[in-house]
Amino acid sequence: MTTLHDRVAAARQHLRAAGISLDEADLGARLLAEHVLGWDATQFFTSANRPPPDDFQSAYMRLVERRAQREPLAYITNRQAFWDLVFEVSPAVLIPRPESELIVEAALQLYPSSAGALAIADVCTGSGCLAVALARERSAARVIATDISGAALDVARRNAERHGVADRIRFVRGDLVDPVADPVDLIVCNPPYVASRDRTGLQPEVRDYEPEIALFGGSDGLQIITRLVGRAPARLRAGGYLIFEFGFGQDDAIETLIGNAPGLRMMGLRRDLRGIARTAVVERRSSDGVG
Repeated sequence: MTTLHDRVAAARQHLRAAGISLDEADLGARLLAEHVLGWDATQFFTSANRPPPDDFQSAYMRLVERRAQREPLAYITNRQAFWDLVFEVSPAVLIPRPESELIVEAALQLYPSSAGALAIADVCTGSGCLAVALARERSAARVIATDISGAALDVARRNAERHGVADRIRFVRGDLVDPVADPVDLIVCNPPYVASRDRTGLQPEVRDYEPEIALFGGSDGLQIITRLVGRAPARLRAGGYLIFEFGFGQDDAIETLIGNAPGLRMMGLRRDLRGIARTAVVERRSSDGVG
């Protein structure tokens, strides 16, 4: 008797042979099986020693083959977890990553009250994960979410509807903070920051599948961030904050950039679980008359 466990074990070996790491192959083989079956992890582990349904194998192997071609798991299942929420994703948007939760954490610490009115701009919103997470956590907040990709905004709108915050998020197509007409308390952003010269060193899942417009920030990776920092002060209220993500090894350049930016003051850098600086927290100084 061939069990579900046997089918998944064979798929796991196939993914490993395709060059996928052991942990990712193990996880991917199981999650794809759960996706095909419509099960959660508990159902899978309690039923893995039974034969799979008759129509399972063909549907399952189609997805496994896509993963073996290094298509990201999130694009195959059209879902990705972020901030204890599940978001729709597609090749139109960057896949949300755990490191970006540092932006949400920093914002909530700066604005600990869920009752006060808060005006937020989420720039380069992509899937809308930052906008939706912040709107969920701060029930009085109003958010404007911008992106230059109309396809990305369509995904973000559906995510806002899915999580019940569509009435408090306005999605606008445009470049960075340009669509933000009135000053806000907080700007958050996960901008394109990969240096174009580093393209060949990226994982195939990133290089070949995720949208280039959401990945690459010029030859040094700082082109979009530099424009964001230059434009943000005019869109921030005095005492407001800019929080944005940046890439590995860019922290010195970011500190220099903020140090030279009129109207802004570096509050600190947030580090991920590996101790790598990933997020900048910047204050709009109240003493500068930036118009």
